[in-house]
Parts: sequence; structure tokens; C-alpha cells
Amino acid sequence: MKKVLGNKKALMLFILPGLILYVGIVIVPVIWSFGYSLYTGTPGLDWEFSGIRNYQRLFQDSRLQAALIVNLKYILYTMLGQVVLGLCLALLFRFGLKRFKSAVRTIAFFPVILPTVAVGQLFAKIYEIQPNYGLLNSLLDGLGIQELVQPWIGQASTALPALSFMDIWVSMGFYAVIFFGGLLDISDDIVEAAKIDGCGFWRMFRSILFPLLRPVTITCLVFSFAGTVKMFESAMALTGGGPGNATTSLSMYMYNVAFSYGNVGYGSAIAIVIFVICIIGTRLIRAFDKEE
Repeated sequence: MKKVLGNKKALMLFILPGLILYVGIVIVPVIWSFGYSLYTGTPGLDWEFSGIRNYQRLFQDSRLQAALIVNLKYILYTMLGQVVLGLCLALLFRFGLKRFKSAVRTIAFFPVILPTVAVGQLFAKIYEIQPNYGLLNSLLDGLGIQELVQPWIGQASTALPALSFMDIWVSMGFYAVIFFGGLLDISDDIVEAAKIDGCGFWRMFRSILFPLLRPVTITCLVFSFAGTVKMFESAMALTGGGPGNATTSLSMYMYNVAFSYGNVGYGSAIAIVIFVICIIGTRLIRAFDKEE
């Protein structure tokens, strides 16, 4: 193994296929989008070079600013929910369950593999108020708290939290599996030694488990941030960006500008903004990893 790893030609041979795929799938489209962002209109039609005018327009676009605020709120709600509940589920799998562990883990992970459209239709029925109460409003009505019965995805004040709850439910099983793998890597001897020393569960989690899970936590935060900043499919399936623009994200606004309004150049500029936000956000999260 050392002989192979010390051979630069062998290393290049192993790295080259992945590097070619990465350049072709990631780098080339980014460069292409940046080139498009310097034009206005649609390729083949009214396609004109505009320089940095699209980027100047970004600072004056109130709809873009509203979409950015929606994105930031969604990231805050969903990322924290996915990672925190995923960690709680993993702790339950590792220390709380005595029987049926495999069945419970399978049930928790099952929403991850469901089609987004199917999940959107499911939660649309759960949140329904007309013509009949959905599961949530029926439950509230049955408990006698009719004042909380409302159109959850039909009003701006609750549409985004309702969307975030759906995406947390879908993805927390994925993060639970990642955290569970990290917990399995922690030696049982460490846990048993902590118990013998009289360490309670909260103290053991705060002083032993969580510090050892820090690399896994950083990875989960990066995955969750990258997914939430590109919010599109779930919002399209559940709310369609509405009501109004209450759940219209940057990605949805980019799609509308480029394909519905026919301004591919400005849509490409928005795509570059999303790419930059992904890079900056990921680097900020990675900055908390003291081992780097």
C-alpha cells in the first residue's frame, strides 16, 4: 500500500476519473453559467452582451431580496430541525431502544426514499382545511382547540414553517443514520467507564459523546445547508411557491426568471449567487471544526 501511495503516477491514475467527472459536472456548468450571466435575454433570440448589468440588477431586485429572506428562514428552521432531531433519533437508537432496533431504524429512514411529489401530496392532505379537515386540523378540532385550526399552507404566516416541518420529517432519518454510525465508532469501553464514574447521560453526552461526534456533526450541517439553500422540489410539490411569494426560494425564482420569463442571463446571475452562498455557508460551518 505504501509503495502504491508513494507512486505519483498511480495516484494520478486513481484521481483522474473522479477529477474529470467533477470538472465536467460541477466546474464546467459553473463557468458556463457565469458566461451566460454576462448576457441578457435567451440564447438564439434576443441574446445580447450586457457585462455586469445583471449583477447590478441583483441589488435592486426586491423579489430577489424577498426570496433570499425566505431561503434564510427556511435554512434556519430546517437545518437545525434535521440535525438536532437526527441526533436525538441516533441517541435513541444507540442507548434507548432495547427491542426492534432494526425495525425502528427502517421506519425512521423510510421517508428519505419517498418521492418528493408523493410527500408533498401527503402533507397537503395533512394540512388540508377545505373541503374537509386534514389530519392536523381534525386532531386540533378533536382536542377542542379550534382556534388553532387554520389553512396551514394557505396563508403566508404558516406556509414556510409547514414546509420546513415536512422537510425535517423527510430528512431527519438520513441524519440519524449518519449520527448512529458515528456513535457506533465510539468504544463501549468509554461509555462504560463514564457510567462507572457516576456520569449521568446528559453529562456523558455533553462531555464525551458530543465532542467525539463533532466531525460527524460538521458533516451533517454541511449536507443540510447544501440541501436547504437549494430548496426547490419540496416547495414546488407542496405550495408551488405560494401563497403569493411566501415560499418562493432563490432556486424557484431563478427557475421562473430563466424559463418562465425567458431571461436566461439574469437567471444565470441568480444561479451564481446561490453557488456563492453555498461556498460561503459551507466554509463558515467548516470553520467550527477546530481540527482543521
